[in-house]
Amino acid sequence: MKTAIVAIVFTFILGLFAARWILYRKSEAAKIFWDGIFTMPLVLPPTVAGFFLLVFFGSYGPVGKLFEDYLGIRIAFSWGATILAAVVMSFPLMYRSARGALEQIDDDLIFAARTLGMSEWCIFFKVMIPNALPGIISGGVLAFARGLGEFGATAMIAGNIPGRTRTLPLAVYSEVAAGNMDAAYQYVLVIVVICFAIVAAMNIYLIMEKKKQEA
Repeated sequence: MKTAIVAIVFTFILGLFAARWILYRKSEAAKIFWDGIFTMPLVLPPTVAGFFLLVFFGSYGPVGKLFEDYLGIRIAFSWGATILAAVVMSFPLMYRSARGALEQIDDDLIFAARTLGMSEWCIFFKVMIPNALPGIISGGVLAFARGLGEFGATAMIAGNIPGRTRTLPLAVYSEVAAGNMDAAYQYVLVIVVICFAIVAAMNIYLIMEKKKQEA
């Protein structure tokens, strides 16, 4: 749970700004290329994504070795690695939702804001985000749920270390493997309740926003 909460902060910010960055690319080829890169974790098997993370952020990987040699920070098989895996795997959901919401904004609103002398960043924060907020929030909720349920990539880059890198899905797997079904049921119940509450809250928010727009 702690991992998912921390991860969604990074995922929300990165996904939102990645969506904005893509929208401002003039080259269609560049848009297609970067959209493919940003969306890749959504279609890759989690273990494959975790393998790539281990290659890059492991002790002998280019990024991981740099962090260990110069900062004394080991990324792989640490709590930070669980966050990294959750961010990477949930990022596409946030990015795609935010991009879709931003693309639905009426161009006339943006043009009017420009004629009033607003800067592009001012337009983004004061015009685009408020009008795309329901879609952005939905993306954040889906990304949080994806991060909460992350298993494969986390097992590859962070391992399954009790009290250190063991997340709720890994705890379920460990308890089932050990034959402790009662403990596994408890973890499963926690995950189901959290996910149900998240979906219910999102639906309530969307209904309220729809009523507000119709009023």
